[in-house]
Order: sequence, then structure tokens, then C-alpha cells
Amino acid sequence: MHEINQHILSVIDFMNTDHKTLFVKVMGYDASFGIEFNGEIKFLNGMPFGDLIHEQRSFVSPDCRQYIRKNLLNMYNAGKFN
Repeated sequence: MHEINQHILSVIDFMNTDHKTLFVKVMGYDASFGIEFNGEIKFLNGMPFGDLIHEQRSFVSPDCRQYIRKNLLNMYNAGKFN
């Protein structure tokens, strides 16, 4: 993945729990930093949480964090994780 000029996000797996919590495993590519990433995002009451998209704990670029968050929220709101 040397000359990719855009972010990539792939959902590897997801799981809904009895406590109305959704866990989504993702992997992808941060085009700004030129690195691959993987991680897990937790949805609680329709809002995404996790180190991968956390402003201070994430190792991906700010625009990649926004890309991940926006795309996962769109998938969530479209019912892709039901």
C-alpha cells in the first residue's frame, strides 16, 4: 500500500450484545500518515467510542479519524449492523 491517496476503511466483524452495545472491528489505511490500522469501535446509544477515533489516544491522522467516524456512523444509521 505505497501510493494510495485516499483513506480506506473495511469492517472485519461486528457483534451486538444483550446490553444494546455494538462492537465493530475495522481495519484500513490512513493516507495522510501512510500507515495501516486496525481497531475496535464501540457504539453505545448510537454514538461511536474507541481509541482509534479518540482525539488524544488515536495514532491515525485527524482527517482519518473523521473519515472512520463518519463512515461508521453512516453504516450504523443505515442499519448495516443489524
